[in-house]
Amino acid sequence: MQINEIVVNDTNSFESRVLQGLVQRRAQLMLEFNLVTDTQHAALIELLAQFDADFVDQETSVQATIPFAAWATFADRCAAKFVNDPECVRSLTAITRKYEVHWQTTRFDFNISQKPIIYGILNITPDSFYDGGRFQDPAAIADQIERMIAAGVTVIEVGGQTTRPGGFVEVTPVEELRRISSTVTLIQQHYPQVAVAVDTYKLPVMQEMVRAGVDIINDVNAFTDVPDKLALFANSKTGLLTMHSSRDTEYDNLTREMKRFFETNLSALTAAGIDRERIALDQGIGYSKVADGYQDYAMMRNIDQFNYLGRPMMVAISRKGFGAKLFGLKKDDRLPVTLIAEAYMYLHGGRILRVHDVEETVQLTKMLDTINAGYWQR
Repeated sequence: MQINEIVVNDTNSFESRVLQGLVQRRAQLMLEFNLVTDTQHAALIELLAQFDADFVDQETSVQATIPFAAWATFADRCAAKFVNDPECVRSLTAITRKYEVHWQTTRFDFNISQKPIIYGILNITPDSFYDGGRFQDPAAIADQIERMIAAGVTVIEVGGQTTRPGGFVEVTPVEELRRISSTVTLIQQHYPQVAVAVDTYKLPVMQEMVRAGVDIINDVNAFTDVPDKLALFANSKTGLLTMHSSRDTEYDNLTREMKRFFETNLSALTAAGIDRERIALDQGIGYSKVADGYQDYAMMRNIDQFNYLGRPMMVAISRKGFGAKLFGLKKDDRLPVTLIAEAYMYLHGGRILRVHDVEETVQLTKMLDTINAGYWQR
């Protein structure tokens, strides 16, 4: 049995454009199963029924839709059911590989299609909006790292200067490095199984951290504000987290402008010699012209509009000001609304979750993944 994607090339009709949009947003796969035997036919129909799939039976072939979220489960069960059919297994493997999304960093190759990244925040700052001042003492820092590791964190991001809404105090690169260097070294030496990220927009800090071998640099300025940044990363293997910001701009059409930004940014980074698979994207929620404004909710909703880029999308909303704007919640009381918004974004393609609360986020992703794989069979 051969399995092929149904490709929508004609976008002149309304129906075709809708179908193409579903595929681009990674909502649905449209497949055609070319059958060889009656036994295959009966077994396939039974399998599709177990997945509540919409399908059209054309006797020698079957056309069906499978949700992207269910594809891994479907592919595994289909391969098991037709284990003696090498063409079927080859087709399933080819489709899986086509839609895999990897994030390559200095030491790690994360396949986010298989497993999300729980990206823990550790700010060594006195003034970050949520945890500023909490982790100044070496013992407190070490304890927090231990808690994050025990909870299942994938990446620990160390921050030495806040860029919080409403203004922040810029520190020198020397001071920023003084704040973060010992913590970076501690994680690298004692927890090599965890990726180390650094949140900075300063070239001298980036240069030192690349020399130190950190896995990821997160830049709120998207790496294109200083030409030497491009040269630095073209000659390294560091993973890049590039962020969209509209603090200086108001948009008439948010999604269109964000698409333009990410397409332009990806082109600039790859043209400089940076491999596309090293780049992940952050929408910049909280970095709108109006801090904690309604543009933030639009960015929560439209995250699947960027899945066509084939790059990992970050969910970076942990305990941010929308909880205060909608519900009057203090920052220590915003975990429930954070988890609700993160769940929506995770279900629509956000596979990197940048969070203060690692344990609860691990539970969230495991629960949602279990539900998405919840197709019953004996």
